[in-house]
Amino acid sequence: MWGQPPSAVRGAKLRQGVRVSTIFKIKKEYLLPKGTRQLLMKKDPATPSAVAALEDDPFYRSICAPYEADTVRSRAVLAQYFDYSIQEGRELGRCIHLADEACGVAVWLLPQSPEVESQAAERKHAFLHSALRAEGCANYYRIIDFMSAKAAVLIDEAAWYLSIVAVDPGAQGQGLGRKLLEPTIAEADRAGVTCYLETFSPRNLPFYQRLGFAPAARFTEPTIGAEYTVMVRYLRGVESAL
Repeated sequence: MWGQPPSAVRGAKLRQGVRVSTIFKIKKEYLLPKGTRQLLMKKDPATPSAVAALEDDPFYRSICAPYEADTVRSRAVLAQYFDYSIQEGRELGRCIHLADEACGVAVWLLPQSPEVESQAAERKHAFLHSALRAEGCANYYRIIDFMSAKAAVLIDEAAWYLSIVAVDPGAQGQGLGRKLLEPTIAEADRAGVTCYLETFSPRNLPFYQRLGFAPAARFTEPTIGAEYTVMVRYLRGVESAL
């Protein structure tokens, strides 16, 4: 979720460019509604990189709190969460991979009809209760409710939301995060829409600013007890009128 998103360090030079990732199946069955099971049966190659890059993020640590004493289990649960979220982005927004699909991913969520959003919310609720246990699920909804309310005051409801961007820690510093984000940013510009994101990491602010995002507000999220920044990429000329 908030812009920073485990896997082995890669020695070979990465190929450049981006593409939509291939979908892989996994054997595990989940006692969940059919639509949710279908999402979880699609194993994404970038999931290990997302876990490695994001497992220390305050949001992800909070939703995995029931497994805090078991690192292996916590990472497995977080991998389930990213698998679900990446496939959700494929259905409800944009999902961008690098040429080396396992090395990174960007997930965007776009506005949907009320019916589609309601169905997606029901599927996600079932998944979260299955994967995160009561404590993790309660943390998720407390955090999301707080942050959504703050964003609603600042952001146009037609805006595109950058939910996840993850690059394998062993491949960071090579401009790959930019490659993941540029295609959808360019698409949003063509569509004439605003983009936004939320990040708990101050060190990521310069990276997003180079892509045209600007800090819009800072809040302290009470469940986590940490400060985060809402960043917005306005259409050219719009920010000067605000």
